[in-house]
Amino acid sequence: MGLLDQLAGQFLRQLTGGRREQSGLLDMIFSLVQNYPGGLAGLVQQFTQAGYADQAKSWVGTGENLPISPEQIISALGARKVNSMAQEFNVNQQTAASGLAGLLPIIVDRLTPKGQVTQGDELSSLLSGLQKEL
Repeated sequence: MGLLDQLAGQFLRQLTGGRREQSGLLDMIFSLVQNYPGGLAGLVQQFTQAGYADQAKSWVGTGENLPISPEQIISALGARKVNSMAQEFNVNQQTAASGLAGLLPIIVDRLTPKGQVTQGDELSSLLSGLQKEL
């Protein structure tokens, strides 16, 4: 298990007390990446258009990931979207926003190992591998 996996695991344990909530957060994030209009590229574009281009570029790039706050997640995705995902995956809205803020930079970083957004089969393969690791 790599350092990023350990950090993600620690973050999940701190954020949630129960295993079910941890699983719900991970499922929520993977669903967001897989089902966002335009896929991973569309999701990155959404953060860019919402004014968080520096963060989004850092997650895709090969350097340090810039953080994003739960409030910025809600601003970028919209409160309705975050609330809808929270309900679907059985976590409260604040936990959903905090989980996305803590884990989305790690997940996007891991899905863009060459510093560029992956598409199609390559993205599916990376997602599948990452889901097994976490």
